[in-house]
Amino acid sequence: MSQMITPCRPRWKGTMTDRERFNNQMHYRPFDRCFNMEFGYWAENFKQWDIFVKNGITNNAEADVFFNFDRLGGAGGVIWMHPVFPQQRVGETETTCIIRNGDGLLAEVPKDGHDTIPHYIQASIVTPDDWKRVKAERFRREDPARKVDVEALKRSHPPDRDYALGVSCGSMIGRIRSMLTFEGLAYACYDYPEMVEDMVETACVLVEDYLDQALGHVDFDFATGWEDICFKNGPLITLDFFHRVVMPRYKRIGDRLHRHGITLWYTDCDGDVRPLLPGFLEAGINCLFPFEVNGCAHPGELLNEFGRDLRIMGGVDKIQLAKGPEAIRAYLETLVPLVERGGYIPFCDHRCPPNVKPEYYLYYLDLKEEMFGMK
Repeated sequence: MSQMITPCRPRWKGTMTDRERFNNQMHYRPFDRCFNMEFGYWAENFKQWDIFVKNGITNNAEADVFFNFDRLGGAGGVIWMHPVFPQQRVGETETTCIIRNGDGLLAEVPKDGHDTIPHYIQASIVTPDDWKRVKAERFRREDPARKVDVEALKRSHPPDRDYALGVSCGSMIGRIRSMLTFEGLAYACYDYPEMVEDMVETACVLVEDYLDQALGHVDFDFATGWEDICFKNGPLITLDFFHRVVMPRYKRIGDRLHRHGITLWYTDCDGDVRPLLPGFLEAGINCLFPFEVNGCAHPGELLNEFGRDLRIMGGVDKIQLAKGPEAIRAYLETLVPLVERGGYIPFCDHRCPPNVKPEYYLYYLDLKEEMFGMK
C-alpha cells in the first residue's frame, strides 16, 4: 500500500485488541463485540464505485484501511510452484487475449479486463512425464527460495502484537486443480492416479517444510488454506479420492499445528462443501471461509448441525446486499443469534460484486455495527 489512506468511518468501539477479540470469538469465549472484517471486492468496484474512485482506493488492502476494519495478519512461505511459468501473450481474437499463465495454462481472457473465470484451452501437465519434468523444474524442496528467514518473520510479527496472525497451509488439491483444470483433474484421477497422488504428496511436503521452519518461532493464532474444489452441486473430486488421498495429508499438517497450540484452521472453499465437511473436521480443518450461501446453505444450518466443532467466516448473502436496505436488514437479523453464540464472523460471501450499490453497502456496514457492535 503506497499511499496514506484516510478512513471514511471510525473504528467500531471495543474493549479488546483485535487479537483478543478474534481469538475469543472464534473459540467460543466471551468477546466484547463482533470482529469487523470483509473479504474484499471485485476489481470493477474500484473503477465503478464513486466512494472508491473519489478517494483513490484501488485495491482490497486499501479498502480495509479506508473502512477501518479490524486487522488480521498472515504469513506464509514459498510452499508451491517456484518459479511459476512466465506469463506470455501468445495470441488474440477480436475480444480476447490468449495467454500462458503462471500455472502453465493456455487461457483465453477478455481484452477489456473484466473479472471472469478464464476459458482454459490447454494445460502444461497432462501425463506423468509432464509432471515429472515440471516437478523437477519448479517443485524442488531444496530451492533456496523455500528457506524461511525466521528472524525477519519474528521482527514482522512480534509477540506483543495486537492482531491475530495466521500461518498459510496452502492447498492439497485446489492448486492442483488449477494446474490441471477441472476437466484435466477429473481425467487424471482415473488415468494417472499415482501421478495425482504424488502431486498431493508434493504439496503436503512443501507445506510441512515451511511449518517445520516457522512453527515454534512465531506465536501463530490460526492456520489458513485454500482449496476451491466444490461448486454448487458438490465436490469436483470423488469422496473416495478425498478420504483416501487428501485427508491423510491434512492430518499430517494438522498434527504439526496442534503440537504448537494452533486449534483454529480455516480453508477457503467455495460451493457446496457439505459432503467434505465431516472429513475436514476429522482432519483438523474446523472453519469454513468465505462460505457461499447460494452454493451451499445458510450458515445457521451447519452451525446448528455441527455445534461448536465448526466455525464459519462469511455467509452474508451477496444477492441480498444487491436488493437494498429491507432485504439486507432481513438477512442480517437471521445472523444475530449466530454472532451472539460465537464461532461465527459475518461478511459478504466472497468478493462483493459491483452490482451492489455503494449506498447499499454503506448501509450494510452501518447495520452490522448497529447489530453486532457494542451495545
